[in-house]
Amino acid sequence: MNSFMKLFASLFLFVFSSLLFDIDVVESSNKNLRFSGRNKLFVFGDSYADTGNTKTTDKGAWAFPYGITYPGKPSGRFSDGHISTDFLAQLLRIKLPVTYSKKDGVDKTRLQYGMSFAYGGTGVFDTKVNYPNMTGQINLFEQLLGNVYSPSDLSSSIALVSVAGNDYLYFLSTRSLNVILPFIKQVVNQIEVNLRRIHTLGIKKIAVPSLQPLGDIPHFANGSPLIKAAVNLLVAYHNDLLHKVVVKLNNETNHSAFAILDYNNAFLTVINNKGETPGLLSSGMDFTLPRKDGNRFTRF
Repeated sequence: MNSFMKLFASLFLFVFSSLLFDIDVVESSNKNLRFSGRNKLFVFGDSYADTGNTKTTDKGAWAFPYGITYPGKPSGRFSDGHISTDFLAQLLRIKLPVTYSKKDGVDKTRLQYGMSFAYGGTGVFDTKVNYPNMTGQINLFEQLLGNVYSPSDLSSSIALVSVAGNDYLYFLSTRSLNVILPFIKQVVNQIEVNLRRIHTLGIKKIAVPSLQPLGDIPHFANGSPLIKAAVNLLVAYHNDLLHKVVVKLNNETNHSAFAILDYNNAFLTVINNKGETPGLLSSGMDFTLPRKDGNRFTRF
């Protein structure tokens, strides 16, 4: 796990830095806008990004062994240590954004770093958990605009939009792989709606991860090799549709406001490495930002 996290963190920070190079910090002339001019991170999604929104009474992220590497005890992260939100805040050189569920109990100056609306177990649509789906999370964000955050506050903002596959796992809990293709289109279409809406609300830069190889999670990897292969083919289909959506959105905005974090390739690099600890130069990793000139990627 230590090998995985070191490599994954390095790859994550490297690729996301390309998204940040042209983020401008805009100082406001309005002194009442005390948050203006500072990078802010707004987070939407699931357990890959949730730093503690779920209830402490829930099992899972608030129980051992989660959190044993960082911060040393369960903290609401679905991980033994840091997750994507932690890495990105580090890259932005800001304090960790406060979670939405804890916002009323913290010093208001903490709000200047942004906020996380991500809830573990959620999806683009409703899943088995009783927390806001992606649309609901964006609704919560929108309710704070004009009250907590102004348009100027968002001028140097970044959004991380995590979609790690809970929709598909929930779908497959009651239905078969044979009927999932139309649902994948529905999910990606709704992701497009969500990305467009977040940008319209004022977030200048938005990153959405590609779907990791779900066929390699224990639920599928321990079963039939044919099922594992089929699931990963469906993941590839999702990622292809997502790439086309991001190209389309960047064409519409006339600049690269949207980027894909290639989680799929990052996971496969670690899986195929079989436990060794490769350096960045030997990993063979391609980092991809959809270009406006079609279905080609920028290689880093």
